[in-house]
Amino acid sequence: MKHLFPARTASAAETRRLGRAAAKHLRAGDVVGLYGALGAGKTVFAQGLCEGLGLAAEQATSPTFSILHEYEGGAWPVYHFDAYRIETLDEFYELGYEEYFYGRGLCIVEWADRVEPLLPEETLRFRMNQETESERSIRLDGHAP
Repeated sequence: MKHLFPARTASAAETRRLGRAAAKHLRAGDVVGLYGALGAGKTVFAQGLCEGLGLAAEQATSPTFSILHEYEGGAWPVYHFDAYRIETLDEFYELGYEEYFYGRGLCIVEWADRVEPLLPEETLRFRMNQETESERSIRLDGHAP
């Protein structure tokens, strides 16, 4: 996957395509952390990841108000967290995050910086930055196949 990053995308469609390409290198049990400010493209990238795993992109919506969405029907279960509203790590503990992080599916965590101490060391960390209204830069930090 390292050959895909760092990358620049010029549209939401390109960001989604990059997510689809990255998904081909993921496996069950991976934890993907998405980092970046509001509007950096985290949810669009997550939609691409889901598409690449055989799910419909429209299934992957930002779970901001519920914190967690679970998607079935792809290569394996996908657990999509949005930690934006998490104020303390105790709130994430209450979700039973360990069952998901160390389970049989793939975890995608938007706003991963808010729960960084709980992320496994081998988390794939995608750092996203909004360069212009339509351009995004994305780099991968951490373990990558």
